[in-house]
Amino acid sequence: MWFTTLFCAAVLTATTIANPIYATNGTNTTYVGPESGHLVIVGGNLQSESIYQRIISLAGGPNASIVVVPTAGGEDTYDQNFTTAVAFRKYGANNVTVLHTYDPAVADTDEFIAPLLGAKGIFFGGGRQWRLVDAYAGTKTEVAFQAVLDAGGVISGSSAGASIIGSFLARGDTANNTIMIGDHTVGFGYLKNSAIDQHVLVRNRHFDMFEILNAYPELLGLAIDEDTALVVNKNELEVIGSTYALIYDGGFWSREGSWERPLPPPNARFYFLREGDKYDLGTRAVIEPETTGGGDDV
Repeated sequence: MWFTTLFCAAVLTATTIANPIYATNGTNTTYVGPESGHLVIVGGNLQSESIYQRIISLAGGPNASIVVVPTAGGEDTYDQNFTTAVAFRKYGANNVTVLHTYDPAVADTDEFIAPLLGAKGIFFGGGRQWRLVDAYAGTKTEVAFQAVLDAGGVISGSSAGASIIGSFLARGDTANNTIMIGDHTVGFGYLKNSAIDQHVLVRNRHFDMFEILNAYPELLGLAIDEDTALVVNKNELEVIGSTYALIYDGGFWSREGSWERPLPPPNARFYFLREGDKYDLGTRAVIEPETTGGGDDV
């Protein structure tokens, strides 16, 4: 009964949302992120044990069931030794399952979703994000993904698996990954009113987000570098990992606390956050760290 109710609600939502700005998944709340559960959004090339460990911890620990979805990668087949599944096991996860199909008819069956019904964590692998949409959008599998989050679990993903978490699907074109507004524009919407890019510093993608934001200025733009992640619950976002995340909210923030500098117009600004920095998704403002005094003035 509970699953039928969730499925009907998801179908109704999908048929009433035409604008990718407002694409959402699950119950409407006042929060931008999930009211229950967490998101861990990785900018690609996940290497850090600490990020894997955060996902495992948020899922409930080493014995929690984690489902890895490699579908974005585009290989003909995947087995239980998919690279990311092996990495999760290496870092202590004892119950990891690889789940994959390209066929939405298969994804809409009770047999296929069985591993998700007891899952506490989901990880979407990299590749091309539109493949996740074509395989799972509007199916029982998509409903089951959301149910994991609603039950307090964690949804995570890297590269393409990061972008799919947003409401607007950045780089969702089937032709190539340089088209920012493509033929697939609606993500799974676990992070509302957002567009998420990845590999941003390594691939010099700093300015690409503006194409989306010029067309959809209501969106919050987030661009994450490799081996770096955003951890989200409700309206709090925390940066973890090796390098930086870029925020595109029309504002500006500096660790120096100074606005006395020439700035581009709001629609051409971004700024950087690093590990330990936090951001309020509701107010779209950095949560100021506690000052400890000292430091360099230069």
